[in-house]
Amino acid sequence: MSVEDLPTKIHTKRFQNEPNTDFSKAENREEMQQALKDVEASFGADYPLNIDGKSQDTRSHIISRNPSSKETVLGTIASANADQVGQAIEAAQRALPAWQKIPAPHRAEYIELIASGLRTRRFELAAWMVHECGKPWKDADAEVSEAIDFCEYYSLAMRDLDAELHTDYPGEENYVFYRSRGVAVVISPWNFPLAILTGMTVAALVTGNTVIMKPAEQSSIIAFKLMEIAREAGLPVGVLNYVPGIGEDVGPELVGSPDVDIIAFTGSQEVGLTINQLASETDSRQLCVKKVIAEMGGKNAIIIDDDADLDDAVQGVIDSAFGYAGQKCSACSRVIVLKNVYDAFTERLIKAIDSLVVGPASDPAVDFGPVIDQDAFERISDYIEVGTEECETLYESDYSEAAETGFFVGPHVFNIIEEDSRIAQDEIFGPVLAVMKAKDFDHAIKLANGTEYALTGGVYSRSPKNLQRAREEFLVGNLYLNRGITGAVVQRQPFGGFRMSGIGTKAGGPEYLHEFMLPVTITENTMRRGFAPSQDDEE
Repeated sequence: MSVEDLPTKIHTKRFQNEPNTDFSKAENREEMQQALKDVEASFGADYPLNIDGKSQDTRSHIISRNPSSKETVLGTIASANADQVGQAIEAAQRALPAWQKIPAPHRAEYIELIASGLRTRRFELAAWMVHECGKPWKDADAEVSEAIDFCEYYSLAMRDLDAELHTDYPGEENYVFYRSRGVAVVISPWNFPLAILTGMTVAALVTGNTVIMKPAEQSSIIAFKLMEIAREAGLPVGVLNYVPGIGEDVGPELVGSPDVDIIAFTGSQEVGLTINQLASETDSRQLCVKKVIAEMGGKNAIIIDDDADLDDAVQGVIDSAFGYAGQKCSACSRVIVLKNVYDAFTERLIKAIDSLVVGPASDPAVDFGPVIDQDAFERISDYIEVGTEECETLYESDYSEAAETGFFVGPHVFNIIEEDSRIAQDEIFGPVLAVMKAKDFDHAIKLANGTEYALTGGVYSRSPKNLQRAREEFLVGNLYLNRGITGAVVQRQPFGGFRMSGIGTKAGGPEYLHEFMLPVTITENTMRRGFAPSQDDEE
């Protein structure tokens, strides 16, 4: 099916979130197991660039490996150079005028076709995330749902924005419409290799921008699969270009180009700030000030009040801190416990952690799998050494034997002695949890706000007063009360932070598409005198 086969339609339906797969059903487990086998049978393939609708190989390549089995090569991905980056930008520029002129409802239909492709290949995509990024089954499946949600939500939102905004007065007609910014660069992370990449890409596309898609090196095959789905949806040539590569090599070329108008990035604070700085350096050839949208992580805390339901709190902290091996930007890396319940909470927490199963992500029985690669393994191991030296160890685990075959790091918990310790302040991005004791709720709020980040946070409490205080005083973009702090759902919990956690508005929310567009106001004087003569009259 192509987009031409779909009728142009007015936005009448309501958005509904895509349901996750129910793995309690035997048929779904069997289908996932088969998808894992099918993907495994395709290991070792080559994956070229795609620029202006054409495949290109390169001299340099990225080798994708399975973090659960680091000797297993999943595939070889072409790694772009500066010349190929330039070609991709030129292709996006050429495609831009025609893509901008396509009516917004028509562009939205392309995005809905991408959503359809994601549904059709659901198990395949989840299987690739299990193999390439070490995602457990449920996390991988939920990510496909989120990618579909982004497509559906943004396509409907664009239809709403496309409605002309009229404000008329006697003798004057006014309306506002939205113009795309131009050429967009999308730089995506490996920890949500499909959902975040899809969300940023389709937001740029549906608003009339053309896109150069640069995935994280660790998840370039998954991005290739998204590119395949987009091509199958019939996107015009050059509208979307797939340019994987080493970030240090191609990032400056993409961000620094005077022909790039907007950069959408999700990743580390260090890289995000570098992108923002480079984008702010105005080239004399630029025709606009570049727009940067950046989500840059956090050091997220959950407060445990002294009247909290400790059973719920323990489960929420476990899920938030150790889901996907602590590699979610929203993950809980600090738990702040009021002193009256500190001993009871930590005792239950340690017992719960001791029951967690760490192993290959392909095994549906494991609670969390490996960290992403050798660099992550070494960085997290270094922080564990720091914690051992600077803090009191509450829980440690040894997965050195498993680490010989995969990048496995077991859960570690440290009692923080000094509030400014590195374990309490640095974003570690792994299964390392800092526990901090608070004298009272005032102290807990102070500790929670005591970092440079403001992404997610949570509070477990039965006190309406303290929950209200958290609403007003806890400085985070996404605050969760009496539940875990990960797993934001499109539309329900638009996601994004501030301070050093982000630049821009919330993904999956009503304002996000505005970041990719320019509002234009047109005013016409309707009291003009006379009319221009027609050609017939002139003749």
